Amino acid sequence: MTYRAPINDILLSLNHGAGLLAAIEAGHYNGYEADFSASVIEEAGKFATEILEPLNQVGDREGIKLTDKGVITASGWPDAYKRWCDGGWNAVSGPEQWGGQGLPLAVHSAVNEIWSAANMSFGLCPLLTLSAIDALEAHGSEELKQIYLEKLISGVWPGTMQLTEPQAGTDVGALRTRAEKQPDGTYRLFGTKIFITYGDHDMSDNIVHFVLARLPGSPAGSKGITLFLVPKYLVNADGSLGARNDIYASGIEHKLGIHASPTCTMTMGDKGGAVAYLVGSENGGMAAMFTMMNQARLGVGLQGVGISDRAYQRALAYAQERKQGKARGSKSDGSDPIIMYPDVKRNLMLMRGLTAAARTICYATAVAIDISHRATDAKVRAKAAARGALLTPMAKAFSTDIGNEVAAIGVQVHGGMGFMEETGAAQYVRDSRILTIYEGTNGVQANDLVMRKLAMSGGEAVWDLLGELSEIVTKVEASNDPAFGTTGAKLRDAVASVERTSKWLLEKIATAPNDALAGATPYLRLFSSTLGGCMLASEALAARSDDAVQGDAGRYVTLARFFAENVTVQSGALERAVIDSADAVNGADVVLSA
Repeated sequence: MTYRAPINDILLSLNHGAGLLAAIEAGHYNGYEADFSASVIEEAGKFATEILEPLNQVGDREGIKLTDKGVITASGWPDAYKRWCDGGWNAVSGPEQWGGQGLPLAVHSAVNEIWSAANMSFGLCPLLTLSAIDALEAHGSEELKQIYLEKLISGVWPGTMQLTEPQAGTDVGALRTRAEKQPDGTYRLFGTKIFITYGDHDMSDNIVHFVLARLPGSPAGSKGITLFLVPKYLVNADGSLGARNDIYASGIEHKLGIHASPTCTMTMGDKGGAVAYLVGSENGGMAAMFTMMNQARLGVGLQGVGISDRAYQRALAYAQERKQGKARGSKSDGSDPIIMYPDVKRNLMLMRGLTAAARTICYATAVAIDISHRATDAKVRAKAAARGALLTPMAKAFSTDIGNEVAAIGVQVHGGMGFMEETGAAQYVRDSRILTIYEGTNGVQANDLVMRKLAMSGGEAVWDLLGELSEIVTKVEASNDPAFGTTGAKLRDAVASVERTSKWLLEKIATAPNDALAGATPYLRLFSSTLGGCMLASEALAARSDDAVQGDAGRYVTLARFFAENVTVQSGALERAVIDSADAVNGADVVLSA
């Protein structure tokens, strides 16, 4: 079945659950008209359906090839990427002074979800370019911006992030790629990077690599790394392309999923060293790296949302068509569609509910980031920055966890046919598996949430957010709508669990940090499922007064109720897992040493 962007779901989530309308009304978007979001998202949906999705299974089957001319992508991909750039899709949120459209990151996030749903392997290329744009805009010299920023924003020259080395994965400070300063102020790089997404390809005539390396005599660890811009082809003074730079794809990975996305081993220095340009300051690479990583982590979370929605759409269509057996109480003459069975309904509702919750968490992260840059009041910007920082690890980890879970449930709904490649359901399981790993594993995200984001200002950002969630619960309870069932009570219990657990963790951070770390992953799940449940309830309340979705308000209320009574209701168990399991986790050596 063909992918269709869920326009109404996206707009309800963006405008109400994530708070874009409220932010516009507060003046944080400088005259941006909310109605424009719908037209952008609708056009993105058309492009995804007509151009990107037909290439998804083509790319999965053909993969990519490393030749003596470089990496060759699957059939149709270079043309699709040209049409992508011609359509202005890479420039959606780019600064207007450099040729971008200047639209909110929140709107760009919505279209990023659509690209990932239609063709996740394709969407990886612009995702990393967006991170490269942020790094160059924030840390690059004016000269580098003049040469590269407009090209990156248009997508004509896509960007890469080159951080990982064989001995330096999560521990970026262990990297060994060497940089040597030259008399003309440039640098030469020598070393090898692995797992580089879109490290080489035939979709553009140049690629702008952002590479972490170490200068001689630099401090040990992460304090001694520097970020460099390394073009595939050097750029002449008149803007034309010059000589081939000394950075090459020396290998490609044969992966479980995302077969159409080139994952390359990149080698620098075989021909005298790759010409490189400093981004930021020497030994200041960590700050620039986090600029890239934070954007990428939100993008990866949106990949989880996109692939979840696509898996749900395919499973729903199959369940409506597949007939097997007789459902209890059925009066039909023949077999019934499997969607009539309660367990299949439960699976489909779980897929849709998890997807919707993750979507709103990601969009809310983008709105917070937008406000942190766009608001005129410094205090508002600071508060929004803290909110964005708090939500980012949840957007990345929760959304990618559910990407894996929802894709797996999709195979289950298909039954034996889901295990067969021709249905397409299995590809989502293979493609989604990387999401919890790259751009910072989900364990790293959980540790970040507890040790840094919760601990910021004594938990101030957490208490602010919990206060807003409590207000949502109060509105649900005050609605007196029987269709909500026990939603209000379940959400109130969950908010209380997050509050108690947060206080316990804050105490342990100061007195027994390993106890806090032992509960980091269940805490992230507890917080995320509570946040998602409250946001879905807020959307359900808004749907009853939003003319665009008023006729569908009942389905949003039902979805919010299902999520509260099936997912958020697990908050008590997650609370106990955080608080009671530290001794068992930290004492695990008695088992693991055997």
